[in-house]
Amino acid sequence: MRADRAREDAGDHGVRAPCRSLRVLALTATLGTLAALPGTAGAQAWPAKPIRVVVPFGAGGGATIQSRLITENLRAGMGANFIIDNRPGAGGLLGAQVVAEAPPDGYTMLFTTSTLAVNTTLLADTLKFDPRKELSPASLISSGPLVLCVHPSVPARSVRELIALAKRHPGKLSSGANEVGSTGHLAAEMLNQLGGIDTTIVPYKGGGPALVGLLTGDVALLFVVAPVAMSQLQAKKIRGLAVTTPKPASAFPDLPPINATVPGLETDVWYATFFPRGTPAEIVARMSGEIRKVLHSDKVQAFYQREGIDAVGSSPQALRAHLEAEIAKYARVIRQSNIKAQ
Repeated sequence: MRADRAREDAGDHGVRAPCRSLRVLALTATLGTLAALPGTAGAQAWPAKPIRVVVPFGAGGGATIQSRLITENLRAGMGANFIIDNRPGAGGLLGAQVVAEAPPDGYTMLFTTSTLAVNTTLLADTLKFDPRKELSPASLISSGPLVLCVHPSVPARSVRELIALAKRHPGKLSSGANEVGSTGHLAAEMLNQLGGIDTTIVPYKGGGPALVGLLTGDVALLFVVAPVAMSQLQAKKIRGLAVTTPKPASAFPDLPPINATVPGLETDVWYATFFPRGTPAEIVARMSGEIRKVLHSDKVQAFYQREGIDAVGSSPQALRAHLEAEIAKYARVIRQSNIKAQ
């Protein structure tokens, strides 16, 4: 009996102990594998090196200015460094493609504008990637209205009066546009389509020349970006009739939303951030949360108030839904007016 028990004990210690050792080794290996995965310990350690922020426009524009403002404040809150990388070209799509093709490790982020939604359709023939599938939304940043402005010689003091005037004189009123495919251009097309009027749209090569056209009376009306509209309206060189945002804009409390007179005419200049597809959800969610904290800071709020822009902030899911809706909206306008890229 004792010999049998001794053999059993020996069997216990000779077989079961190695099994426990193997289980420990297997568990250690599994934990090591999990630690290497992007969505686990790698995400928890993020950011461990500088984050490249690709701005798909030239230095000095609104996207660069805002990206520097936001990343300076993110640096303080996250203890991370950010590098602004301007990659202009193809209406913002060149830089967006750089991000779409970057490693999805959380160290490359796109800081772009509403042109992404426009050019997904306008430049579809040359598009080498699908923004809806190959970019991972993080957060909306800000939204600025376009302001429908007219030359002082135009005898209309409301959108309703402007539409009535245009209907009495079809084809006689001219509407400026910053450039073909700009949000201002598409707003002018929407006014024609949804307002049932016929204005002659005159595209310029940029916002500056278009504004000069309005100031000199070469064009009767122009959808002007908020910061420029603020200064010109204060100088009383032009007259504002409405804003293009769905609700009244904080910087223009006396101007009604244009959709109150022209239902469906809603557009704005928005800014947002995206990561490459496949970036760990934990990283995207954390950046989204950090951005929203920054947008509520007094310094950032003061900047946007001065510029006539509203700080927004959003969840990744809300930005995805917004991008889809914006692409669909602009696609309808582009196809109905048969707008071609130039």
